[in-house]
Amino acid sequence: MNVVSVERYRGDGQEWDRFVCSHPAATSYHRYFWRRVLEESFGHPGHYLLAHSGGTTVGVLPVVHMKSMLFGSFLVSVPFFNYGGVLCSDPAARDALLAEGERLMAERGASYLELRHLGEPLPGLATRSHKVTMILDLAADPDGQWGSFGPKLRNQVRKAQKSGLQVATGGRELLDGFYRVFCRNMRDLGTPVYGRAFFENVLEARDAQARVISVLADGETIASGIMTRFRDTVEVPWASSNRDFRDCCPNNMLYWEAIRLAIGAGARQFDFGRSTPGEGTYHFKRQWGAEPVPLYWQYLLADGVRPPELNPANPKFRLAVKGWQRLPVALTRILGPPIVRNIP
Repeated sequence: MNVVSVERYRGDGQEWDRFVCSHPAATSYHRYFWRRVLEESFGHPGHYLLAHSGGTTVGVLPVVHMKSMLFGSFLVSVPFFNYGGVLCSDPAARDALLAEGERLMAERGASYLELRHLGEPLPGLATRSHKVTMILDLAADPDGQWGSFGPKLRNQVRKAQKSGLQVATGGRELLDGFYRVFCRNMRDLGTPVYGRAFFENVLEARDAQARVISVLADGETIASGIMTRFRDTVEVPWASSNRDFRDCCPNNMLYWEAIRLAIGAGARQFDFGRSTPGEGTYHFKRQWGAEPVPLYWQYLLADGVRPPELNPANPKFRLAVKGWQRLPVALTRILGPPIVRNIP
C-alpha cells in the first residue's frame, strides 16, 4: 500500500490540471488558473494542496485564505464560486488532503475550512445543503430545445424579439455595458459589487473560454452575462438585467441566446448556477427545464466554532442590505469592491 503525501503546490499548473482534467467529478473551479484570477482580483493567497502516492497525483484541494476584521480568518475551497472542495481518486488521498487542510487552518489561525462540494458530500463533516445548482441538459439543436419550452416561456422570448431588442456577443469591448447593468442590479439586491478588474481577469484567462453576451435596446445594454465553459458544460456565473425594461423580457432573450450559443458550440449541459429552492430565481431556471443538483458546503471546524452564516438571508445582515439598496449606484461602485472581497 502506497503512502499518500501532500505538498503545497507552487508549480506551473500542468501537473495539477492533468489530474483535474482526467477526473470525472472535476469542476471548472478546480483548475489552476483560477488561483491567479483570485489572487490578482482580490489579493487573497491561494494554498493549493496536491496529493501524491507512488509518484502519481491522486488528489487536489484548492484553498484560499481570507482574513478581515469583520469576519476573521478562514479558508474556502473555492470562494466567489459555487464549486470546489476535495477532488481525489481514493479515500486515502481524501483523508490526507483533509489532514493537511486542518494543519493549514492551525498555521493560519483560521476558524474553519469551507469545502464547496457538488453532488456528493464527504462523510463525517458538518454540512449545509440549503442550496442547489440548476443544470439543463441540452438538445442536439436549437429547434429541439425550443420545442421543450412551455408556451409562457416561448411567448416571453418572442416578446423580447418583437420589442426590437438586439443581441451582441464578444469580449472586453462589451464589458462596460455588462458592468453598468451588473452594478445597478447588485445595488437593487442590496449586495456589494465586485470590482471591474475581476471580470477583466476572467475574460483574459484563456482557459475560462469566457465571453460576454448582451441584450441591447437602441444601443444601450439592458441585460448582460458572462459565459464560461469547462468540458461539455457552459455556465453563466454572472448575469443581470435592468429592471426598468422588465416588460420587454430582456432576461429571457439573454438566456435563450446563451443556450443557442452553447448548443452551437457543441455543449451538452447549461449551468444556470446556484439558487435557493422555492425562491424566484429557482422558478425562473426551472421554467427552462433545468433540474436541481444538490450543493453540499462542508466544514472543518476549529474547536468551539459553528458553521458560518455569511449570506444576505442571515437576519444580522438585513439592515445592511436595506441600507445598501438606498445608496447611489455610483457610490456602490466605489464602496462595494473593498467590502465584497471579504465575503466568499
